Amino acid sequence: MKTLVCRCEDVTLHELEAAMDRGYKDIESIKRYTGFGTGWCQGKWCLALCARLIDERGGDIQKPITPRPPYHPVSLAALAGLDDLGLRGGRDR
Repeated sequence: MKTLVCRCEDVTLHELEAAMDRGYKDIESIKRYTGFGTGWCQGKWCLALCARLIDERGGDIQKPITPRPPYHPVSLAALAGLDDLGLRGGRDR
């Protein structure tokens, strides 16, 4: 049975522990190695749990993670899927 610590990116407890075993001890490096906190929620759901697990294993939780916005600017309508439906601003086109 696998225990998910990041639902957005499907990162498991085992992967988090393996990263720490490989020498990654701070939140940012573990995030870059495993991908936790890089999904649509940008760590809102998983950061506290991952930070607790890192702290319990002697890691450094003092440095915050670096949020990464989309590479290209994206309109809110596109994010909401309104472009796909032919809707913008709540009105039919």
